[in-house]
Amino acid sequence: MPVITLTLNGELVSARAGQNLLEAIRDQGIKLPTLCHLDGLSARGGCRLCLVEVAGSPRLLPACTTEATEGMVVVTHNDKINDYRKKILELTFAERNHTCAVCVSNEHCELQTLAAELGMDHVRYDYLDPELPMDTSHERYGVDHNRCILCLRCVRVCDEVEGAHTWDVANRGINSRVITDLNRPWGESESCTECGKCVEVCPTGALFDKGVAVAEMKKESRFLRRILDGRQKRQWRR
Repeated sequence: MPVITLTLNGELVSARAGQNLLEAIRDQGIKLPTLCHLDGLSARGGCRLCLVEVAGSPRLLPACTTEATEGMVVVTHNDKINDYRKKILELTFAERNHTCAVCVSNEHCELQTLAAELGMDHVRYDYLDPELPMDTSHERYGVDHNRCILCLRCVRVCDEVEGAHTWDVANRGINSRVITDLNRPWGESESCTECGKCVEVCPTGALFDKGVAVAEMKKESRFLRRILDGRQKRQWRR
């Protein structure tokens, strides 16, 4: 595969042609925050936490959906970018009802972890406090829309990996929410295979195993890479 050269935080580095910036940056050992991105799923660029400065661009660009090109000059961290990321996190917290102290994923939540890592200790925006439902109609799982950040990992893993496409998105803007089977209760879904992949890739407590208490929900999203690598190597046959 052809190799390209770009300038990353003032240093010349190499990357593979066709890589997105997020991959190229992480290959250099530089950590970029993400919530919607997950290795093995298609890039979405929804959470905007991987924003970087690219010379010649009038705005910050999401690294996960921006292709690395020859001669590109990229900055991953500075005061402006860090401030943008904190504001994005604050808006994410303000949009729904994230009460960490009573969440099943407390202390095991990617959103909560990023807030701590980026030094987000308060929210400067008004909370919207929407009245959102919880669906526990499924025998094994539940969905709490109050904690959903619309990363759409559940939609993508169900479609791209499990092949069921049980999950989708209804409405637009602030009224958007994930739904199952054209907005039927999850427990009445005819397409759900009960594989649990959507629950494991969810970065917050929005999707959870029924029966878990506060702080008991520990998720393991790295299983996805093992599945995809196994398929590529034909380790499993039908």
